[in-house]
Amino acid sequence: MEQVRASGRRGRDETEEERADRRFGDLLQELRVAQTGVQILFGFLLTVAFQPRFTELSGTDRTIYTVTVLLGAATTGVLVGPVSFHRMLTGRRLKPQTVAWASRLTMLGLVLLLCTMGSALLLILRVVVDDAHAAWLVGGMVAWFVLCWFVLPVWTRAKERAKELPTEGPERRPEH
Repeated sequence: MEQVRASGRRGRDETEEERADRRFGDLLQELRVAQTGVQILFGFLLTVAFQPRFTELSGTDRTIYTVTVLLGAATTGVLVGPVSFHRMLTGRRLKPQTVAWASRLTMLGLVLLLCTMGSALLLILRVVVDDAHAAWLVGGMVAWFVLCWFVLPVWTRAKERAKELPTEGPERRPEH
């Protein structure tokens, strides 16, 4: 539970190591969700090339497929990266640094997942509907992912930071 410390700062009363342990545990839970989705998507993508209709795809669709598979592989790699970081640095008293790098890799993984999803949707929708509609539908879905995954969290963080700013004091004059 968040509390106000004697220093007046909000937050938990925990050491740097305790905070790193908590943040890493939270991050691992988040990665489990992302990794499961990526693994299912990547597994599906790998089977597409072995379907009888794959040979009927246009050159453009084959290029989109190739890019999508590479993006899926890159996404898988970067989302597994925090596990490797943890395993290779365990016991070296580098937990805060491990958490920082794992967090960066996870954000990169989300960006790559966004690209993978957009590319996979483009491939599928080009087969299902005409090219013009596919582009608009994919654009709409990518915008939706950006809103859900990036805009709303950043907006919420900014909104909460604004609440924490002093309303009066030398930095801000009261409004009349």
